[in-house]
Amino acid sequence: MPRKSKKQRNEEQAVRQQHVRDEAKARCRPSRDDLARVLLWQMITAAQGREDARIALDKLSEAIVGELERQGFAVRECENVFEDLVDRYSDGLFPFRPKRHLTSQSVSSAPSR
Repeated sequence: MPRKSKKQRNEEQAVRQQHVRDEAKARCRPSRDDLARVLLWQMITAAQGREDARIALDKLSEAIVGELERQGFAVRECENVFEDLVDRYSDGLFPFRPKRHLTSQSVSSAPSR
């Protein structure tokens, strides 16, 4: 049996990946990025409530920026992105847009009482 062409393998992979995304959407399954965003938001807002907030945020920034630097990202850019997120999250408002595809499903699939 001859090996499939790269184009054919890529097309099949795209179909498989779309199936994975559709299934995750149907199950209302959060992605790794969804979890990471919420975790970072919680860590930043929790640190802001402490008296030593700046020290806590600096330690968090050092840990995150250090890891990103090891992955090849520019340190200054990482620090800028982190500070932008801290500024955005510090206003006390919930910073995430609603996932309309989830709210419509969760409302329609919620058990009636």
